[in-house]
Amino acid sequence: MDIEYNYDNAVNLLTSSGKFRVDLGLRRIAEILELLGNPQDKLHCIHVAGTNGKGSVCSIVASILNEAGKKVGLYTSPHLFKYTERIKIAGKDISDVDFAEYVFEITNLADKNNIDLTEFEILTAVMFKYFADNKVEVAVIETGLGGRFDATNVIKKHLCSIITHIDFDHTEQLGDTLDKIAYEKAGIMKKDCPCIVFEGKEVYYDVASQVGALLEVIMPVVNTDKLALKGIHQQENLALALACVEKVFPEISQAIIDKGLQNVVHPCRFQYIEEKNLIIDGAHNPNGINSLVQNLDYYYPNIKRRFIYGCLRNKDYKTMLNSLLKNDDEVYFYHFSHQNSATFDELQKACPIKAKELTKNAEIDFNDGHLNIICGSLYMISELVERFKIKI
Repeated sequence: MDIEYNYDNAVNLLTSSGKFRVDLGLRRIAEILELLGNPQDKLHCIHVAGTNGKGSVCSIVASILNEAGKKVGLYTSPHLFKYTERIKIAGKDISDVDFAEYVFEITNLADKNNIDLTEFEILTAVMFKYFADNKVEVAVIETGLGGRFDATNVIKKHLCSIITHIDFDHTEQLGDTLDKIAYEKAGIMKKDCPCIVFEGKEVYYDVASQVGALLEVIMPVVNTDKLALKGIHQQENLALALACVEKVFPEISQAIIDKGLQNVVHPCRFQYIEEKNLIIDGAHNPNGINSLVQNLDYYYPNIKRRFIYGCLRNKDYKTMLNSLLKNDDEVYFYHFSHQNSATFDELQKACPIKAKELTKNAEIDFNDGHLNIICGSLYMISELVERFKIKI
């Protein structure tokens, strides 16, 4: 029986056990793109790697370029609610129909040629072909994991690369030291192409010299008042994004840049929901949690905090919980539907204070004077947004 090419079936295919895995390397993605006519070679790309801040930087750059009248493709991950959020042109998600058609076209071609693609490789191939077919002027692309062997790194030459803050995450794939992780991120540098960083790591200079990239180290000293995204950490992300725009598109006026900053959309990154006195933040590693704590201390001092926390069990949740929680905080642990979600007992064992379990029947009074914070994993946010009827 032939399968119907619709969005739900495309998602079922992507999340099947054979596709939903991490398997870094460029051979498979290169093979499928070759069969598709190498659409990535038809694009002018801005490529962004790093541990935290990649999505914010991509969203800032894309918003400015959209405001400047350019046809911009934006590729980010993960998604909050639907896979289609990951692939946008001019700020608009790829349609369900197009998404399904591209997914099945690429997977059928891969199966015919015995190419065993992962979920992320399929999505990346969809992105490259969709952007090329629609003749985007600039493709702003976020790496999925690492850089050197990330599926997006089939780009031979780009307008600019950017490396955001580096910290410990995905150490099983990227290495157990910051230098090893930085080396993997630096793999997106290309010959004769500028690469913008704000951390002057020796490994960046070494890789830039080896490949002939044009390394530019900047100071993250910018005014974030006009930026729609809030948070102290956005100063670094904004500095990187502005340096990229100014280098690649010097003709864009300050007025256009300012308007682009005001229109940036990147939900659930230190986002405040007034009706529930709620912060939603996608912090999912120790560095992200530290940034969240700094922002909470800066913007909301001396307010009692209630956390709703859940994370994947392969994350360093012991470090995160010890950084996040104080003795007088209230915390609920949520075991969400992801196959790798940490259980209540696993989290409680690592937690410095006694927690409550957010069960199916548990109710929370969001207006009892606490500042409520949902954090720990982007994968659980959609479930909680639906459950508590939160308007993003």
